[in-house]
This record gives sequence, structure tokens and C-alpha cells, in this order.
Amino acid sequence: MRRIQGLSRPTVWTALVPVVALVAGLIFATSSRTALGTDLRAGESSQLSTLIQQSEDTVARQQEELARLQQLAQALTDQAASRNVEVAAAQQAGVPGLASAGLTGLAGPGLSVVLDDAQVAPGSDLPAGATADDVVIHQSDVQGVVNALWASGADGVTIMGRRLIATSAVICVGNTLLLQGRTYSPPFVVTAVGDATEMREQLDRSYEVQVLRDAADRFGLTYAVEDQRTVTLPPYDGVLDVQYATGG
Repeated sequence: MRRIQGLSRPTVWTALVPVVALVAGLIFATSSRTALGTDLRAGESSQLSTLIQQSEDTVARQQEELARLQQLAQALTDQAASRNVEVAAAQQAGVPGLASAGLTGLAGPGLSVVLDDAQVAPGSDLPAGATADDVVIHQSDVQGVVNALWASGADGVTIMGRRLIATSAVICVGNTLLLQGRTYSPPFVVTAVGDATEMREQLDRSYEVQVLRDAADRFGLTYAVEDQRTVTLPPYDGVLDVQYATGG
């Protein structure tokens, strides 16, 4: 076969030049799309700056919360100190009723009442006719006992060793007791100073306590009253101001 005159055989470089140009074009296009007009090398620096700013914001918020808590603690400390000064002045002046108001310690004869949930083993059947609600002590049970003791003329009452005053509230959350910012689990112990005979009689007359006693007999709750020859009650150590009610 004869060669056609005037046409030369392509060399290796002649074939590679278009390929190289195509690859270079793809690289430039990809780099331009990825960068979008920004400096690609600034990625790690930008991320680090963002993390530093987030950390600074977190520290600032924590410092603000710390300052708020410190102010609250100082306010409570000042309030407690002021109350102690007022109580001491009232004691020196012979103002009556401080002990019964719960602002000073109190000692004398009295009694204690123990309230506890029914002892049901995990996985065991409930007592006949009982629901899960029937085998635990409720807020109404504790409040009924406290109200009966006050009604009997008790000089002072505590729950779990915390002194109650006229504004004290008994609040149950589930089967735990919330009292003056702390939670307590059963058994709940209510202690009172006063005439034990009068307090027992008032407990027997209380409708709420009678309901509790019936539940104790039917479902195994604990309701136990015991006379105490000498009971010592600490002074009330909670907040005296009304925190949630405001004048209209």
C-alpha cells in the first residue's frame, strides 16, 4: 500500500497536548467551584475562630449565671442574718409566741407519727382490690396528720426534722415529699410537741386520717403513732417571705 504524500505520522507529544489541556481545564473548574471566590487555605483557621467564639460565649453565659447565683446566695444570707437579729431582739424584749411561731427551738413531751408505703416486692401482685395508687402515701395523708396535730393545739410540728410554720406547704411529687426545697422519700416521720392525749384524740377524729388508717388496714400501709417523753424541735430555717403570691 502506498503512503499518501504530505501527511506525517502524529507524534506522542501531539497526542498528549489535548489531554493535558483537558485535565488542566477540569482542575481549574473544580477549584473555582469549590472555592466560590474564597481562600481554600482559610478553612481550618475559620473553624478554629468559630470554636473560640462559641467557647467565649459559653464562658460568658456561665459567668452571668454564677453572678446571679452569688447574688441570690447573698440575699438569702442577708435575710437569714436579719431574721436572726429580729428573733434575738424579740427574745430579749420578751415577745410571746416565738416558739409557737416556729422561729425558735422547742422541747417538750409529744408524739411521732410514721407513714410509709406498703411493702410490695417488685414483680409481686398487689393486695386484693388494690391499685398502684392505693399502696403509697399521698400528700393528703401527710397533710391530714399535720392538720390534726395543729388542731389539737400542738406547740410545734416537724416533718422529717424540718420545722413547720403557718405558711408551710406539704407537697408530694410521686411518692416523694417536697419540703422547703428538699425532697424526702418514705417513711415520713411527723413529730409534734404538745399534749399526746389531745393529739391522739384529734387524730382519731380526723376524717383524712381515718381514710389513711382504713387504707393501712386494707393494703398494708404504715400508720404508727408513738408517744415521746421528750421531743426537741429545731427552729424554722426556711424563707419567711411569701414567694409566689402577689397583691392584686
